[in-house]
Amino acid sequence: MAENITLNTVERVTTLTISRPAKRNAITQDMYAAMADALETYTRSDDSRAFVITGAEDYFTAGNDLQGFAMGSRGDEVPPVTRFLAAISTCPKPLIAAVNGPAIGVGVTMLLHCDLIIASDTATFSTPFVQLGLVPEAASSLLLPATVGMAVANDMLLANRVLASDEAVRFGLVSRLIPFADLMAETAKVAAQLANAAPNSMLKSKSLIRQGREQVAAQMEKESILFAEQLNSPEFAEVIAARQQKRMPDFT
Repeated sequence: MAENITLNTVERVTTLTISRPAKRNAITQDMYAAMADALETYTRSDDSRAFVITGAEDYFTAGNDLQGFAMGSRGDEVPPVTRFLAAISTCPKPLIAAVNGPAIGVGVTMLLHCDLIIASDTATFSTPFVQLGLVPEAASSLLLPATVGMAVANDMLLANRVLASDEAVRFGLVSRLIPFADLMAETAKVAAQLANAAPNSMLKSKSLIRQGREQVAAQMEKESILFAEQLNSPEFAEVIAARQQKRMPDFT
């Protein structure tokens, strides 16, 4: 398991913690690879029947580590982020997100592939792709409008509206809202309920609920092509330069 990703399995519940608090739990390529490995193992394993994703300390994740993405691919046959998104979007077993604090970028888009999203009252949700010179990812351009409605999705994806936790519940992005101090205890109860349910019934029920999502893989592929183009664009280069120089990006 890669540094900054911890796994713990207790009574058929596996908890994955994104643990890089010094960088607000921003996700590197190595972390994506470890997360993909964990989800692929969970899918095949009989030892775990519920999977929880959470963040360390008071952040869920600040999203992609932009410096790592700016450095480009290391020549992997399948990029780690692609493996992770494929694993989370196709996992046939139940997935729970325990959103303990701010969720940014992929911190939001991965939630669209989870079955239950339990958030603390300190959580916030933002998707600043356009502000970074990028485009939506993980089929969020399809799934976010279907989840929160077109008006709110446009506000988030184009204008970077940040949703507070109570708004996320009201718009249907979050399943349950829990005080920060009680988040992991409540999540453990829900995860145990799922892990102790009839396993075949759970698998078949999730499959039925997920019907009609055949477009997801195709949309994810379209997004990944455009995302890669933007990573190599002058716009993204300007974002990185502006961050390094501690100034606002200039797209004129």
